[in-house]
Amino acid sequence: MIFSLLECPNLRLKKPGWVSMPSPMMVYGVVLVSYFLVTGGVIYDMIVEPPSVGSTTDEHGRQKLVAFMEYRVNGQYIMEGLASSFFFTLGGLGFVVLERSNAPGMARLSRILHFCVAFTLIFLSFITMRWFIRIKIPGYLRD
Repeated sequence: MIFSLLECPNLRLKKPGWVSMPSPMMVYGVVLVSYFLVTGGVIYDMIVEPPSVGSTTDEHGRQKLVAFMEYRVNGQYIMEGLASSFFFTLGGLGFVVLERSNAPGMARLSRILHFCVAFTLIFLSFITMRWFIRIKIPGYLRD
């Protein structure tokens, strides 16, 4: 109903000559950097403004720096978010390498190396994330 009343103006807009289609690797790079920043909690860091690292007092009364905010699942220090984001991105890159290993015409040795690199990145990311969770929540996933 309302679209029958409205009419789009006839504009003759031209694309500037310096504007061109970005390359696929440029788009991939922008998506990867934004994935790194979003999984690192940059938006949370901007809103809450947590310190980069925390500190705790040990049994001798000395201050000790800590990178993980223990017992707080919904809170983080800046370095904790960036470290976690790095390993999330590393795991994601492992899946990208794994996908690239299925390219047609790839040599057998190159395919095996791609598989090894991909599984190493994915496994390293998985083990490190479990380790980070155990630091953040002591006693989690332990029998």
